[in-house]
Amino acid sequence: MQCLLTRAWVEIDLGALLRNGARVAAHAGIPLLPMVKADAYGLGAPRVARVLEELDPWGFGVATVGEGEELRRAGIERPIIVFTPLLPGDFDSARRARLTPALGSADSIRLWAPARLPWHLAVDTGMSRAGVQWNEVAPLSNLAAATPPQGVFTHFHSADRDSDSRRTQEERFSRALTDLGIRPKMVHAENSPAVARRGRRYPWTWTVARPGIFLYGVGSGAGDEIVPDPVVSLRARVVEVRTIPDGETVSYAATYRASGQRRIATLGIGYADGYRRAFSNAASVIVGGRRAPVAGLVTMDMTMIDVTDVQCEVGDVATLIGIDGRERLDVATVAAAGGISPYELLTGLRSRLPRRFVGARGA
Repeated sequence: MQCLLTRAWVEIDLGALLRNGARVAAHAGIPLLPMVKADAYGLGAPRVARVLEELDPWGFGVATVGEGEELRRAGIERPIIVFTPLLPGDFDSARRARLTPALGSADSIRLWAPARLPWHLAVDTGMSRAGVQWNEVAPLSNLAAATPPQGVFTHFHSADRDSDSRRTQEERFSRALTDLGIRPKMVHAENSPAVARRGRRYPWTWTVARPGIFLYGVGSGAGDEIVPDPVVSLRARVVEVRTIPDGETVSYAATYRASGQRRIATLGIGYADGYRRAFSNAASVIVGGRRAPVAGLVTMDMTMIDVTDVQCEVGDVATLIGIDGRERLDVATVAAAGGISPYELLTGLRSRLPRRFVGARGA
């Protein structure tokens, strides 16, 4: 679909994506295991993976067997790790697609062992989400010796914060490796903020880095040693413009009431597209290089903005995420306006929005 003919769309800068991947790889000093789960954070996993192939990554990370199967259908041949625990019914599909599961229990290891295919041991050092608890690894040592894992990993829960949690998790991971009794070929833990904040200055010899959101243009803030280029822009067209008198209301629940005569523009985008209701009366957009605040509650298919001080006509393009002139609204800034995380914002951009790929890799 041509963006000139649509009400709203997402622009994805593939050149920026590739630069971010190269930047994080250089800073980490080890091969990448890019996380392309959740459709590459909403940007299109097959297309993103094919672009990142240029960086010669070790493999790719997904959350579900279905996501791994999609990459295989798209021609991705590198290893694909499924990081969410598999249900018993998933094992056959994972084997057929040559996927590598993250396993964290004796039962799951036994179920996978007959396939004699690679697997990675998931160690929980503080997330309390998935994997064998760090101080309960010893009972798995015999199983691991009989069916050695290709890799072992953990996940930092607060690498984007200045705290001792990372050191604590590393100490727990060290004990888990000792209790395991073997050292698999691959040892990994580094997510985007972990790499951005410390790079190759590790007390460990990690073998791969697992960047996610950094690739897609979002850093973790103060303390980062590298900063990503923006990758995602969200744009929508003005579909109506009206003038309302003093005291008139806008949208459901009348949460916006005009103070004096105001000019209100309606954008063809709403929360069914992923522009969250949380942005109501809180976020702003850019029209003609100038900021315009969201007026009233964001509705399912439309969002109203106050353009009293902005030149604006039907058909004009509003930038909800991205750059227009000297104004910029990055993912983190927009997410903060709604009190949500950048991860939620990116992964919430719905498939109803066409994707337009631009940059070095073309549209």
